[in-house]
Amino acid sequence: MADKANAWRQDCRWLVAPAWQGRDDLARRLRSSPLIAQILYNRGLQGDDEIKSFLTPRLNDLLPPEALPDCDKAADILCQAVAAGTKICIYGDYDVDGMTGTAILYRILAAHGATVDYYVPHRLEEGYGVNVSAIEKLAAEGVKLLVTVDCGISAVEALTRAAELGIETIITDHHGLGETLPPARAIVHPALPGKESPNVHLCGSGVAFKLAWAFARAHAGTPRVDEPTRNFLIEAMSLAALGVIADVVPLVGENRVLAVYGLKCLAATEHVGIKALLESARLVGERLDAFHVGFCLAPRLNACGRMGHARLAVELLARADAERCRTIATHLENANVQRQKVEREIIEQARQMHDAALLTGPDDYAVVVANENWHAGVVGIVASRLVEQYHRPAIVIAIDGEYAQGSARSIPGLHMRDALASCGQHLEHFGGHAMAGGLRLKKANLKAFARDFAAFARSILRPEDLRASLRIDAETSIADLSMPVVDQIVRLAPFGQGNPAPLVVMRNCRILSPPQRMGKTGATVSFLAGQNGTGQSAGVQSAPAHRIRCVGFHMGELPDRLMGVQTVDLAGKPMVNTFNGRSSPEFHLSDVAWD
Repeated sequence: MADKANAWRQDCRWLVAPAWQGRDDLARRLRSSPLIAQILYNRGLQGDDEIKSFLTPRLNDLLPPEALPDCDKAADILCQAVAAGTKICIYGDYDVDGMTGTAILYRILAAHGATVDYYVPHRLEEGYGVNVSAIEKLAAEGVKLLVTVDCGISAVEALTRAAELGIETIITDHHGLGETLPPARAIVHPALPGKESPNVHLCGSGVAFKLAWAFARAHAGTPRVDEPTRNFLIEAMSLAALGVIADVVPLVGENRVLAVYGLKCLAATEHVGIKALLESARLVGERLDAFHVGFCLAPRLNACGRMGHARLAVELLARADAERCRTIATHLENANVQRQKVEREIIEQARQMHDAALLTGPDDYAVVVANENWHAGVVGIVASRLVEQYHRPAIVIAIDGEYAQGSARSIPGLHMRDALASCGQHLEHFGGHAMAGGLRLKKANLKAFARDFAAFARSILRPEDLRASLRIDAETSIADLSMPVVDQIVRLAPFGQGNPAPLVVMRNCRILSPPQRMGKTGATVSFLAGQNGTGQSAGVQSAPAHRIRCVGFHMGELPDRLMGVQTVDLAGKPMVNTFNGRSSPEFHLSDVAWD
């Protein structure tokens, strides 16, 4: 824990991992530093083979499609449908995971002569998942085979209606399983009971990628596909990587393989839609990582569905020509700017509502806020921001007439789908997984739902669960953060769920230059820190032998709070800063503590 009297993040625990006794031995075997060995150990990596697989992932590390339940069966059904000229519809979710998976399956089927189209529900008008009205519309258009992407596993009513109308279904999904499974010819799901895949954390686009791979093999009649199809599958990894990273699944095992190779493909892509997206985000020529996907590309794609209809983003990824892609990319950019503005306004209102204790008390174990003027397309983002601020499960609800719909985000210790299920009597519909969920309810049930949700959270969570914490890999020193070591840390990317960016703490650092505000708003702070300069010369403390530039994002008030402070403890992420062709270590602050 931070043991100083003051800290930038109030009441934040610093949970420093114990030093592993075997780290020096592993460091010698790896010809690396003990810090790298400690970071690998903290991620559950000890054996030489698994460390090698993690450090140098290979395409051969991808699990074969047949390891995914019903994948080969679904591929055979698709081959039969293509040969027969059956009208196929890919029914995808409206988030990045669903968009990219839809594009992968649409493109591979279209390339092999299928009669295929796609359908994406409107986020606000239709809501999440497969709905009866859409099924009836597709049946009237002659669809005979429906393939869901990133949805469908809970759509019992809608898919029962599909069967009644003569539509056969292949479900591809990864969300939580209910007690009853919908009728389907094949259910391609990594956690299907009795058939679980070795990777139960495969996301929707990853499942779609595996089905595309299986279809390509089944269509070829051999495990080896022709060169154009192989090139397509390699390029499709860039779409799968967008989904893997945006959907925040654990970036380990084959998910890490998809992310690593997908990011490489993304940067070198010839896909006209992705190229237009990269141009609009000003990322052409950049070395892309998970940050660029999570904070630059995914928000643009998601903004389309949040502020309008996601089918435009799917068109960008699936079939638009270069000129059309540039037009769509410009629209996505504008939609994202609008989304950011609306988001800022709702966040401020939501904070005021929570602090005023309108639905749950400010000291309660959950945040539930609702408003009739909120845009339902951004409530999920707002819920995430409230979790960051209050470190409590948060539900943000947009009221529209008699009904309301909301998005939920959780913290470790509370399984969100279970929490929503505990309040199911108040809800018209709900779904989700451990850390996130969605819900729809009548406005009249809002107060009862908020009361019961907060009560469930209070029964599950402990007071210490409500304290923000930093899980720190190791205590280290500025001297240990040499350029070769920091470069090795950066090469452990892509970072995300299951493989967080390494955090370290450095004690008793001297502030060598007054913290300076940077950027247009002054929200970023920079200063120079030093260590190992404790000697005295003519009554003056000697200059520290080791120095590093520290950068604090969203810490604009830090210079005022550090006025007169000379020595601090620093928690943060070692990074590489490249400027004018020269690279040097840099320290991105997560917290600062002082006496």
